[in-house]
Amino acid sequence: MADAVMQAVNVTKDYETRAVTTRALDDVSLDVTRGEFSALAGPSGSGKTTLLNMLGTIDAPTSGIVRIDGDDVTAMSEAERSDLRLEKLGFIFQSYNLIPVLSATENVEFVLLLQGLGARERRARAEEVLVELGLGDLLAKRPTEMSGGQQQRVAVARAIASNPSIVLADEPTANLDSRTAESLLDLMLRMNGERGVTFLFSTHDRRVMDRARRIVQLVDGRIASDESRP
Repeated sequence: MADAVMQAVNVTKDYETRAVTTRALDDVSLDVTRGEFSALAGPSGSGKTTLLNMLGTIDAPTSGIVRIDGDDVTAMSEAERSDLRLEKLGFIFQSYNLIPVLSATENVEFVLLLQGLGARERRARAEEVLVELGLGDLLAKRPTEMSGGQQQRVAVARAIASNPSIVLADEPTANLDSRTAESLLDLMLRMNGERGVTFLFSTHDRRVMDRARRIVQLVDGRIASDESRP
């Protein structure tokens, strides 16, 4: 697909445990186009997180091809994949994964530091995104001084501050109460509309699926359905 920012082509993933082989993904093909707000859905063990990890180059397929912006990442070295993740991908995890000794601003700055931005530009961009996400009064606060919802907003800020091609979110609402989860999802939907950020979720949360414009349902490592809506 010409405008595909991310592709899985006939991807299979096997996990070996002693004498047992478990097939987590079975010949899955998927295109994600620029600007999507989409969800990989399914019960535990369906393969949705495995597929997200394949697309995010966190894990490698047993067979098949993964492309990011047209580049075959399965042919890259680990160092090349690491550079690609840094330049083109943003990640949001259900456990937030913030660095506890750093402030909100410093957590967002961290990825920008790895990208080689100067101190003044890093600080300005981090604070701009945090203010945009309603966290202007928490710039100097550490994660232990924030609520779960505030920490997840910082994680969103960190994910989008580097202007990635796509943000991958693995169960980002799992540890949040309903009101906070809905507020966060509305925020990410606004980022999608205003900034054009592409979001792909792995989820079994109905609140995420209600907002997604495309739902790819996985069952036993295969795509069972792929439905889009306006």
